[in-house]
Amino acid sequence: MSEAVLIVDDDPVQRRLLQAAVEKLGHTALLAENGREALGVLERTEQTPRTIVLDLMMPEMGGLEMLEHLNGDGTDIPVIVQTSRGSIDTAVEAMRAGAFDFIVKPVAPARLGAAIGNALKVRAMETRQRRSQKPAETASFEALATNSPSMARVMKLGEKAAASDIPVLIEGESGVGKELIARAIQAASARRRKPFVTVNCGAIPDTLVESILFGHDKGAFTGATEKRAGKFAEADTGTLFLDEIGDLPLDVQVKLLRAVQEGEIDPVGGRGTRKVDIRLVSATNQNLIERVKEGRFREDLFYRLNVFPIMVPPLRDRKEDIPLLVQAFIARFADSAASRVTGIARPALALLERYDWPGNIRQLENAVFRAVVLCETGVLDVADFPQIRAQVEGIDPYEAQFEAVIASPAQEALAPEPRQETTGAPVERVQKGFIKALDGHNEIRPLEEIENDMIRLAIEHYGGQMSEVARRLGIGRSTLYRKLKDLGIDPTGRTRPNED
Repeated sequence: MSEAVLIVDDDPVQRRLLQAAVEKLGHTALLAENGREALGVLERTEQTPRTIVLDLMMPEMGGLEMLEHLNGDGTDIPVIVQTSRGSIDTAVEAMRAGAFDFIVKPVAPARLGAAIGNALKVRAMETRQRRSQKPAETASFEALATNSPSMARVMKLGEKAAASDIPVLIEGESGVGKELIARAIQAASARRRKPFVTVNCGAIPDTLVESILFGHDKGAFTGATEKRAGKFAEADTGTLFLDEIGDLPLDVQVKLLRAVQEGEIDPVGGRGTRKVDIRLVSATNQNLIERVKEGRFREDLFYRLNVFPIMVPPLRDRKEDIPLLVQAFIARFADSAASRVTGIARPALALLERYDWPGNIRQLENAVFRAVVLCETGVLDVADFPQIRAQVEGIDPYEAQFEAVIASPAQEALAPEPRQETTGAPVERVQKGFIKALDGHNEIRPLEEIENDMIRLAIEHYGGQMSEVARRLGIGRSTLYRKLKDLGIDPTGRTRPNED
């Protein structure tokens, strides 16, 4: 199926090469010379690109600045960044900024095709997931398994809060699962079978907040062609969850205070008030005390909301929960994506535990989703988490070069050549599947030489599939590439010339 791919590069020759490669893959190429022009293309084009190939070093607006704009606009198009071998640090920065993948110039056509194919595959699965997504099921504290003492305390507080209708303020960074805690409180309360209504206060235009929360009468303002009940009315007898409450405009905060104090709402354009019976749970990723000091949040409202505060710790402070979360996500995504993935390898799990997860559980969920969709085996490995790996271990330009060689269809896989002993005498090639332990003088060969032969044998046996080679040798892929470099072996199994 033909998809649109936006190519952003200031080099006209590179643009033409990428265009030819993209069109050869059967896709439509959209072109831009820099980030600013690319943003204009995204606004004007009727065929929204399914992925973006983005150069990092460009005049007017570079790749990193464009990534910031895309993130700020909430654009979720997967971005494949291009970098030269001398700018690997910039590629790592781009991965931190949310780039889907990176390719190193000069780009092998097969490597570009694989990156674009992976991006399109993940995007298609995300779209399918959203379309088939069922309404969120009611969470419970029993379902929120944890190995973390700090999270266990959060759950105990939530259970206590559920015993009454006391206002609850849930604090924590974006992505830590504040809504899940709110839903668990609802599920454990006497209102468990009543409505649970959520409002993201930060996602509503200021001009519409009052109407969405409290409702409006017909003709109350331009465009109000009919009477509408607000979220407070929808949540009557149940629970109202106000997420990102720190973003509410000051004038709306006044009406919210009255609703909390009196249990009454005043619809926009209405001629009277309406009584509502709601349980209010609020959440914020901001420091509301600081906003009060800055005059951006009413002090009296803060104390009305902050009756029962619950602070949810970030994922970096409860890494004991990562194995549980990963397995839960694998089970969910493998089922919906018809994937055969059933688990995660120990080195991959160790990689995830070394990362700090600034996006918290939501970021971990997205990383596991991408890995499950693209994994070609039944177990997730380090290679299935390139974005996380780039940020934890960095990007090895030598490894990136290997990736291009392996991906290139023009590169022939050559059989290993006879290795030379330090004496200059050729070593007889061993029988396939065996490693010689003794040299020509009936002495044990040095461990480094045996390791050399073992790695070459593994590369040959698994056809240059470096993820599988590393897995079978029981080492991380980055460790494998370092050994290849030290031993003078390239990924096709040939001995590289000594660089000394």
